[in-house]
Parts: sequence; structure tokens; C-alpha cells
Amino acid sequence: MDFALDDKTKALAEVAKRFLHEEVIPAEPQHAADLRDAENPWRRTPTARRLAARARELGLWNLFLPGEDGAGLTQLQYATIAEISGWSPNLMPQAMNCAAPDSGNMEMLRDFASPEAKDRWLKPLLDGEIRSAFCMTEPAVASSDARNIQASMIRDGDEYLINGRKWFTSGAMNPESEIFIVMGKSDPTGEPHRQQSMILVPRDTPGVTILRPLTVFGYLDHDHGGHAEVDFVDVRVPVTNILKGEGEGFAISQARLGPGRIHHCMRLLGMAERALDLVGHRAWERSAFGKPLAKQGTVREFVANARITIESLRLLTLKTAWLMDTVGNRAAHTEIQAIKIAVPREVQAIIDDAIQLFGGAGLSQDTPLAELFAAARGLRLADGPDAAHIASLGRNELRRFEPSEAV
Repeated sequence: MDFALDDKTKALAEVAKRFLHEEVIPAEPQHAADLRDAENPWRRTPTARRLAARARELGLWNLFLPGEDGAGLTQLQYATIAEISGWSPNLMPQAMNCAAPDSGNMEMLRDFASPEAKDRWLKPLLDGEIRSAFCMTEPAVASSDARNIQASMIRDGDEYLINGRKWFTSGAMNPESEIFIVMGKSDPTGEPHRQQSMILVPRDTPGVTILRPLTVFGYLDHDHGGHAEVDFVDVRVPVTNILKGEGEGFAISQARLGPGRIHHCMRLLGMAERALDLVGHRAWERSAFGKPLAKQGTVREFVANARITIESLRLLTLKTAWLMDTVGNRAAHTEIQAIKIAVPREVQAIIDDAIQLFGGAGLSQDTPLAELFAAARGLRLADGPDAAHIASLGRNELRRFEPSEAV
């Protein structure tokens, strides 16, 4: 395994770092002011639009998407760029057109949608003209097991009739999200992993109702276009809107969530580095008990442990990216689960210690730490909760030691 950056990635990383430190981070206060003054705080702000135009000029556009539609980056190449964007998770990913849920939705549209759907929805998403939403989780069932999904998707002639309620629907609060990807149960009596399908539902389809926004620790999650509870009542869409085919919903969800999980982990590493950077400056600027915080033993211990943890998590994430590139997502399943468990949990702990060092300022809007903490804690649930991944990983590991019937 060789994780050295190639020339292409080195060049992009240098551009991304300059963009981050010279343009994105300095723009964060104005972006926050835009949100406070906005009639709809989930719509893209003037600051975000300006930075998006700039990112496109710099070649920092659709980097998450390998192939002709994106920049042709592998997972390993993208890891470095995504980590840099994680320093400003509410602004830089959307400026680069690499924010969830659009990134995963674009991958699904590219891989599973009809040519007509690609023309109608994928192209404007790739161009940053619209945004999208992903409707999977439901309030009435334990959605950590996707087989529990109950929203009905019944074929009626040349249409599907959709009824059900979704929540934590990423992107739905932004009125620019013109297309929803909805997972529902199309065959209640089929095999457990073949009962579900995914279908494209335009936002303005009759019967689609945005009931309310859902916050994450009180934050609106602007970067993702907000989370919403959404009602689908007798919603009709053409059969041609289905992705890949009936009964393919569970398989598509797994194909989508693998890259999504590692992209979250990549950005989380940037969040941890941002927190540690803030700690480093604070430790020399503030004194307690007669000496700078940087000379306090507990602070040094925290910083040392944080550095060890970040480097360890980065190596595991890079190994996972390398495996996804070389042997495929399925073969990298163990490592994907491992980073999904470890990275959000450990980065949350690093940010929590940083908040402790900052004291009251760490809880306030004067630093990004509180919002970084909320994001890290939320990612311990997004794309599958810790407990589900731990149970699955442990089960699969123990299968290697299961005695045969002969024994």
C-alpha cells in the first residue's frame, strides 16, 4: 500500500488549501450573517454561490465523482481533498459541489437512472443548478435495518402509487432540491432484501408535503439542505422513474452508502484537524495557574493523544480508500465498517476535549467547535448507527473462528 500523493493530487491539494485558508474560512462569518438574514435559511447563500463559482474556476468541482462526469479522482486521491474541505464542513463541500446528499444522489443517478432521468436531473446537479434530497429513514420503524422500511410503492399500470412518511430527509428543506430519491416497499411478500425499490419523485409532485424541519442539536444543517419530515400521500410517478429496477432498492442503498461513509470520514479528519489547530493557538494565548495552557500537563496529554488518534484514523481511512479502488467496495466492507465506527466516535471525543479547553467560548458561536461537535455526533447515526455496524463487524469477525460441524 502506497499512500504517497501523486502529482495530480498534490496540485489539487495545494489549490484546495489556498482556497480554504484564503477564501473559505475568511468567508465563514459572512456566510453565517447571510443565513441569519435569509428568509429561507436552507437555500444557498450569496456567499456560498460566490465560492462555488470560484471553486469551479479553480478546478475544485465534482471531485468526489470518478469518471468523465467528475474530475476522475480515485477514492484515495479524493481522500486528501475531502479532508481539506472538512475544515469548513458547512461551506467548502457545497462550494465544491461535493456535499451530501447530492454527491451520493449523483452517483446513484449516474449508475442506475435511465438516460432520460440523467438528462433531466443528473446534468443540472453536476452543474450545481439544483440540489436534491434522499428519503430513506422513517419515524415509525427502526431504519437502521433498511428491510424495515414501510413506505408503500405499489405499481398501478404505468405508474407507482407512493404512500408513507419519511424523516431526516437530507436536503428536503432547501427549495432548490427539485428531485427526491425515495426508498419504499414495492413487494411486501418478496425476499427480505428484494422487497424495496428506489424511485425518483419530483418535489412538486402532488401529494408530497414537507411537514417540518428537523434540527441536529439545534442546528439547521444548512450545508446538506436541511433535514425534513416529509409526507407522501397518493403520490403518483411514472414507472420509468424507478432506479435500476423493482426490488433493487436494498442493493442500491448499500452501493450508495459505502462511498458516503468514507467521504464522511474523510471530512471528519479535517474537522479534527481544525479543532486541534484552534487548540494549538489557544494553548499559547491563554494562561491558567501562572503559565500558558501549552505548558499544562493535561493539555499536552490531550494534544499528544489527539495527534496519535488522527494519524491512526487517517491511515485506516486511506487503507479503506485504497481497497475500494483496488478490490472494490464489497471487498472493503470490513474496513468501511471499521472507519464508520471509529472515526466519528474518536473525532467527537477530540472536539469535546477542545471544547473543554476553550471553556465557555467552546460552547458559544465564537468558535466553530460546538457545531463541529454536533456534526460529529450526528455522523455516529448517519448512514447506520454505531451499534448496528459494531454488531455486524463483530459477527463477521467471529465467523472466521466458528468451528465446523465436524469439530
